[in-house]
Amino acid sequence: QTTQQSLARAVYKRRDEYTVPKEVRIKVGTWNVASLKGTEKDIQGWFVQGKGIAEKLSGLDIPEEVQDERESVEAQEARASKRQATIPRHDAKIIPGDKDIGLYVLGLQEVVDVTSPSEALKPYTDPAAANKFKSSLSAALPPGYELIAEQQLIGLLLLIYASPAVAKDVKSVSTTSVGTGVMGYMGNKGAVTARLVLGETTRLVFVDCHLGAGVDKGAVERRNWDAGQILSRTKFEPIKDSMDLNQTSGEQIGDEDFAFWFGDLNYRLEGIPGDDIRRLLMLHTRDEYDTNRAATAANIDKELEDNPPDLKIEENVSHDTSSSDLKPPPSEEANPASLQTTLASLLPHDELHQQMKARKAFHDGWKEAPIHFLPTYKYDVGSVGVFDSGEKRRAPSWCDRILYRTRATMLDHHQKAEAEAQAKVRDEELRKSGVEEAAEDESVLYEYNEDEDGDEYDEAADADPEVITTKEGLEAEITQEYYTAHQRVLSSDHKPISAVFILKYDSVIPELKAKVHAEVVRNLDRNENETRPTITLIVDPTPREASGADTPNTEDLGLQSVNFGRVRFGQHKRKHVTIANTGQVPASICFINRLGANGQVEPPVPIWIGVEFDRDPDIAANSKSKSKEPVTYTLQPGDACNITLTSRVDTMELARRLTDKSEILDDILILRVMGGRDHFMPVFGKFIQSGFEKTIEKVMQLPETSIRRLQNQ
Repeated sequence: QTTQQSLARAVYKRRDEYTVPKEVRIKVGTWNVASLKGTEKDIQGWFVQGKGIAEKLSGLDIPEEVQDERESVEAQEARASKRQATIPRHDAKIIPGDKDIGLYVLGLQEVVDVTSPSEALKPYTDPAAANKFKSSLSAALPPGYELIAEQQLIGLLLLIYASPAVAKDVKSVSTTSVGTGVMGYMGNKGAVTARLVLGETTRLVFVDCHLGAGVDKGAVERRNWDAGQILSRTKFEPIKDSMDLNQTSGEQIGDEDFAFWFGDLNYRLEGIPGDDIRRLLMLHTRDEYDTNRAATAANIDKELEDNPPDLKIEENVSHDTSSSDLKPPPSEEANPASLQTTLASLLPHDELHQQMKARKAFHDGWKEAPIHFLPTYKYDVGSVGVFDSGEKRRAPSWCDRILYRTRATMLDHHQKAEAEAQAKVRDEELRKSGVEEAAEDESVLYEYNEDEDGDEYDEAADADPEVITTKEGLEAEITQEYYTAHQRVLSSDHKPISAVFILKYDSVIPELKAKVHAEVVRNLDRNENETRPTITLIVDPTPREASGADTPNTEDLGLQSVNFGRVRFGQHKRKHVTIANTGQVPASICFINRLGANGQVEPPVPIWIGVEFDRDPDIAANSKSKSKEPVTYTLQPGDACNITLTSRVDTMELARRLTDKSEILDDILILRVMGGRDHFMPVFGKFIQSGFEKTIEKVMQLPETSIRRLQNQ
């Protein structure tokens, strides 16, 4: 492994010294506001304060004192007709909100009219509509909450706010958009997505989407296609904030530890006449109105009398959980005429559940908490429980959803899929080999039919904590507390829904991690130095009087320099170099090729120097070997060897080049320690001219004084 990997692993092993456990509540809300005016006024009530929940239609057990003080449905609907905020007066907070939440994640759809060509085909996104919701939400949140991420695509808007304590833990925020609308790329449909890293340890991804509409079979396939495009085309920026992580390429959906997918997914109820669904649900919604009903409630009774619902209730269909927060009151579960029994009969017809089971969409680890609330679409604007009474009379459906996925459930899905694929390959190989009798043995053949078997719908069946190992190798835990609709929000034809999660994660304290990081670096350096081969060079010193007036002394250049002093033609001078293994491991040494002045590779030793070791090499080779591999000598710890370097100016050609200065006695030998560092050994001397290297013509041209100086030679 690389040094960087060793460093990261060593720092990770000491994670307890620089991380602290933290807990944050995450509230995810989604609402299709249908580009209607005044919807921004309701953001505070339902999303921030957790109000607007109808106790009889939500599956939540709400205290009676809250129900008694709340404004009546009739009064609320009458007030909503005047385009005021539609949250019921004297409503109490039912689910966590305000300062109880550390991370607010709001996904809106149709903040502008996406059915209008002038809006849907705009080459830019107009922020005016988004600014209304940002202003409303900012004003509704407690002081100090900070907008950490936002992204808009035509009518889609994603806003993420963090409390002061959580905001300082947020790093590496990246947002992006994917259009899947007209021609597969326009922004009237698609998704806006955000990725953030919490505490330098935990990756979170939030996807706010608006998938294709329609009720025909082709519409279902288009919704699946939209979801696939969002998954494949979403790209985030590289993470570069972490001390040990410096990505060169960005991440995708699937690289995170926790993902939340929400929005108007547009999946409908199939296989049941819409009028039957409407009439069946009206049996329950009329109970929200007093005995002195408004006209809308009276219309409900009349329709029920004229067209009683003809729908068989499926028995033994359970969507309950063991969590008190996600579980309806016990009386609701046991009553065959209750709303929860009715919902349980409708949910098997939900297209989303069917597509998940058939492995066509959202099957790779995605979960949804049990649904105990009414379908979220489509209602008459201004009403609590009156389904579409317009000309189209659209069938009620759970179009608006909140799904989530952990890294553990995603990896578990991939492992199962890989095992099934391998089993199918083995089956096919056995069939081709003619092993017919093995087909009856389930232990040999894995019979799998994608259309018939499929995955069971992966419902988050309880609120037990889900513990995972993050991509950074740390432990994290998530629990879903609530999943409900805000039925008494009347300003859109969709009902907003929200979910609350508790996330436990390890958060890095940067100062402590920096301290641990520095200590680990020092320890690794020390360990590396102890395990690396190390040698020491000692060169015989050259007296200054023997070195020549203009030749540098060995002491001036350091002990690794070899100074031959005055060098004459035909005279050999020897210098001794001692090499000692001062490390704790064996050291293999050799001289390696040098790079010449013209950039060409030259032999390890220049022609004017001879090298002789006082021992045999590691292999049967010598300095005259034709092998390209360098000849090595191994020293054990504490061992030493001597090298004899001999200056040799023995040829007339070399002497003449030294005389005319085309060559000088100045080179650098490179002594390599295998697995250690290279040692550079300068070798030099001063060539003393004589008459031997001169031609007759050169001698004849010398002045008399020069010839007299040469006589004594």
